[in-house]
Amino acid sequence: MTDGRVTAVSRSATHTFSKAPEVGIRLLEGLGVEGDAHLGVTVKHRSRVAQDPTQPNLRQVHLIHAELHDELEAGGFPVAAGELGENVTTRGVDLLGLPVGALLRLGDEAVVEITGLRNPCLQIDAFQPGLLKRVVGRDEAGEVVRRAGVMGVVVTGGEVRPGDAIEVELPPPPHRPLDRV
Repeated sequence: MTDGRVTAVSRSATHTFSKAPEVGIRLLEGLGVEGDAHLGVTVKHRSRVAQDPTQPNLRQVHLIHAELHDELEAGGFPVAAGELGENVTTRGVDLLGLPVGALLRLGDEAVVEITGLRNPCLQIDAFQPGLLKRVVGRDEAGEVVRRAGVMGVVVTGGEVRPGDAIEVELPPPPHRPLDRV
């Protein structure tokens, strides 16, 4: 079942906040996006490396739904694909509603397993002042709600391009809701 589409793909070889759009990216099994600074078996995010560089890299691929870009732009915060640091921009998939362990088939070959939510940081406000409050908030119960995309690991490598179909496969129940990784 086709659930959505890839609208853009991006990467950066250095630890920049935004990633440059590409005509295609290659996902490498167990590693992440070829040529991206976050490629690797162990964690590559600088703050996490400082804590424990041996942690497994549960953030190999960052995905954001284009619907968030639409919402932000309507609120006066124009954001293009890749500018929030995502590798894959999607449309038509409720990324934030997926459970831990959901599999996303991107195109003909690549499969990414969703590990959790991106935990947005103050760099977002450095990119556009006030943007952090648009992507992190609290629900009626006072719980933190993170809306800046999801993170995953590459289960099966392959090429991913804009226009590729996305198929979602849910893990067996009971489903665990996403938390920050």
